[in-house]
Amino acid sequence: MAALFDIDGQHRFEVVEKIADGRMGAVFRANQIGSEEFAKEVAIKVMHERFAMQRQFIENFIGEGKLVADLIHPNIVQIYNFGDEGKSLYRRMGEDSGVKLQGDQRAYYMVMEFIRGVNLDGFIREVNAQGKELPGPLAVFIASRIARGLAYAHGKKNEEGESLGIVHRDVSPRSVMMSFEGDVKLTDFGVAKAAGLIEQNEGEQLSGTPEYMSPEQASFEVTDQRSDIFSNGVILAELLLGKNIFAGVDAAESRQKIVDEPIPHFRNENDYIDLRLDAILQKALARNLDVRYESAERFMKDMEYHMYHKGYGPTNETLAT
Repeated sequence: MAALFDIDGQHRFEVVEKIADGRMGAVFRANQIGSEEFAKEVAIKVMHERFAMQRQFIENFIGEGKLVADLIHPNIVQIYNFGDEGKSLYRRMGEDSGVKLQGDQRAYYMVMEFIRGVNLDGFIREVNAQGKELPGPLAVFIASRIARGLAYAHGKKNEEGESLGIVHRDVSPRSVMMSFEGDVKLTDFGVAKAAGLIEQNEGEQLSGTPEYMSPEQASFEVTDQRSDIFSNGVILAELLLGKNIFAGVDAAESRQKIVDEPIPHFRNENDYIDLRLDAILQKALARNLDVRYESAERFMKDMEYHMYHKGYGPTNETLAT
């Protein structure tokens, strides 16, 4: 698929292949080309052409770009550039769907950090397909790195020192990347809440992946940062048990289970889960918001204490192997 072309007359890219199709856009692996044979591997996310004439999707895509540009953290996928082009961008990317852009309508894209690895969803599927069980310490390590990224995003403030109130709203294995070096990075802030950046429509439509939603999401209620903690707790439980405890035959059943299904005693499900880790899971998955962890940082610290209180524990290098 390799094609060499300029975007916006300034940045030259060699597009190698499509690597993912997301809710709002397609993602391509590419090389950014500079002078003196400079080349940097990047990912280019291009908004789906079918959304190019829908103002809300455009504003949310722009909002995602602006939001992530200021989230500089080792556990969040970075963004390097954001821009827009004419319809020819879709043709050059092989994404021309036949939609006719009108007048000044544009094709929006963002240039992002390329993660050489897999998303967590693919990783879980591969472990299950091999009939293996992920070691408990690695399960907690992965969930703790997600919590680190969330803690940073949740604590982000604007220039006036006011909280942006960021809520990711789609924390799921598909929105987590894992590099072959053992890095764990949160991505896909396309349906996030953030003051002044992304339009809010809570109570009108659902956002997120059904079997990883919080009870308040599944009930069409307004969310706060504790919603992301619940979703991260679902991931932690899945990594430890090899299954999503809320997965139903369809989205409606999954949402119903999230609201009504009794939370199991995890100590009975996996010998690695001791009293302390069971308490962590119960607190992350508490339906009562007053009982649930109030911050991703506290959730992260409890997981890290569980891993390292004996003086040793997993690292990026452990995960990479």
